[in-house]
Amino acid sequence: MSGARLQYRVARGKNDEIVDGPDDADVVVSVSLADASLDPSVAFMLGKLKNTGPSGPLFDALSSGEAAATLARLVAQSG
Repeated sequence: MSGARLQYRVARGKNDEIVDGPDDADVVVSVSLADASLDPSVAFMLGKLKNTGPSGPLFDALSSGEAAATLARLVAQSG
């Protein structure tokens, strides 16, 4: 699914998330702050990084490095 929009959510706690991306995204990627420092591909394989929607766009973001860069920026914002 080319051109899919992704939203990333890093959970700091219950009802406390750092969000990047449109609210009507095709894919929502979620990970806890504690697990966001893992390589995103490894986190996905361990079941720590989860997605709703089609997995193809997530795999594209993982292989291109987009997911890692976005999650690193969100972790830095959590300061």
